[in-house]
Amino acid sequence: MTDKTYSSRPVIKDDYTPDPRRNVEFSHAPRSYGRWVAWVIVLLIAADVIWNVARNPNFEWHVVAQWFTEATVIKGLGVTLGLTLVSMLLGVFLGLMLAIARLSQSMLLRRLSGMFIWFFRGTPLLVQLLFWYNMSTLFPRVVIGIPFGPEYMSWNTNDLITPLTAAIAGLALNEAAYMAEIIRAGLLSVDNGQAETAQAFGMSRGRALRRIIIPQAMRAIIPPTGNQLISMIKATSLVSVIAMGDLLYSVQTIYNRTFEVVPMLMVAVIWYLLITSVLNVGQSAIERYYSRGTRRSGSATKRRQVSGEEKTIPLVSQPGVAQKEDL
Repeated sequence: MTDKTYSSRPVIKDDYTPDPRRNVEFSHAPRSYGRWVAWVIVLLIAADVIWNVARNPNFEWHVVAQWFTEATVIKGLGVTLGLTLVSMLLGVFLGLMLAIARLSQSMLLRRLSGMFIWFFRGTPLLVQLLFWYNMSTLFPRVVIGIPFGPEYMSWNTNDLITPLTAAIAGLALNEAAYMAEIIRAGLLSVDNGQAETAQAFGMSRGRALRRIIIPQAMRAIIPPTGNQLISMIKATSLVSVIAMGDLLYSVQTIYNRTFEVVPMLMVAVIWYLLITSVLNVGQSAIERYYSRGTRRSGSATKRRQVSGEEKTIPLVSQPGVAQKEDL
């Protein structure tokens, strides 16, 4: 028998032809044809809907264009924006106070805050607006004085509770109940060690909230607050039931005269969509501002991981080229 010598070293052939499918230089993500098909179907459906709506004569787009910038509509739009701004500011301020009370060590403050949130979140906003508007039926006079004692000042309720004050009170108090839970969740998202460190440096609780806790909690508070602001824009349409001249009430006044119901409602819809679109852009900018530290730290961590991988990963053998271990 002939002796054969076997070698564990690979044999390098000069005529080796690499397979492009196994070369990482030509690697790419797998093509997802299903996604392209889904995109085409969705775009076709959207184009069909837009075409049918645009060509439908029942929408009366010429009437929409005629009344879109009419003085009455613009005045109602200003009332809607003003109600939203004032009610949202009051709601955020009261919500902050309620959230701090809910996290207080005083049982009395916790109970009072919890009852306020329970009541205003548990009743419909429309009912609250109607109660505020008809407050004079329940309490003809508003009195300031000592309980079961002398009265110092009093006013006629009808002089105080106008449609404007009823709308602001109803919207602001209802919003405060929701903002209290949003802010409380944001404050709880901050690690307790932050408050303990602030107290160790001699900071008071109020200063620690202003300088340390609240700025860190804003990253968790901003997104739901933006949603609440958009909801507030749409909730102002409910004040039309108490004869408040907002955007919806203005278009209702017009179509009650002209009987052009659908085009006037489209005027209100387009204005609401424009406002919410602008608010979405502003919300995104604020979110990027408060999350800039997180993005920066995430990018730095990724760079450190990549640099570490570059140090530990060996060079990939190229087909047809002998490596040092094979020589």
